[in-house]
Parts: sequence; structure tokens; C-alpha cells
Amino acid sequence: MGRAKIVALVGEAAVRQALLPEADRETTAIAVRYLLQVLAENAPGATVEVRVPPFGAVQCVEGPNHTRGTPPNVVETDAATWLQLATGGIAWTDALQRGSVSASGQRADLSDELPVLWQRTPV
Repeated sequence: MGRAKIVALVGEAAVRQALLPEADRETTAIAVRYLLQVLAENAPGATVEVRVPPFGAVQCVEGPNHTRGTPPNVVETDAATWLQLATGGIAWTDALQRGSVSASGQRADLSDELPVLWQRTPV
């Protein structure tokens, strides 16, 4: 059984809080998971696995599905970088150049998917 979906109201509030310097670990975890959830909703598929340890991972992007073993297309980064990538605080190419994100595989390029459209409720 999969993890329960994070509702927009909760997820969006967590993202706004997680972008502040004083954000706690629980808020950061919810924000990371919510933004991963939105990415998977916006780019459905199972070609690329996006990992943000220790908080979560999703499969996304249309194309050949991966079912067993190590995925051929993997993106991995830390929570702070993921929050910045997903909200537009840093560009995909900049994060790659800084070494803040690891991307392996021919399809492990999220530049067309980032930033994600995560704000659905008025601020």
C-alpha cells in the first residue's frame, strides 16, 4: 500500500514554511514529499526515479517503465536543493554544475519539469 496523498492545503503550507531558515525536520519532510508528489502528478510515468533521501522518492516522466533492480534513470539530491529546484529558487543546470544534484541515465533530465506548479490555493 502506498503512502497517503498530502492534501494541497497542508503541502503548500509546509513548502512555504520549509523555505524559511528556521524550518524544522518534520515540516521539511512534508514539503519534500509534497513537491515529489506534485512532480509525479505533473509528469506521470516511471522512466525516472527522483530520490531525496531520507524523505522520499517517486517515479515520473513518460517513457519506458522500470520495474526491477536499480533504475537506469536516477536523479538524487538533498532536501534543501530539492526545495529550491522544485520552487524555482535554483535552475536545473545550475544545480548540476554545482554538483548539488546527481543525474544518471539518458532520460534523467528534469529541466522540462522544474520548477513544479505547486501553489494551488491562494496565499
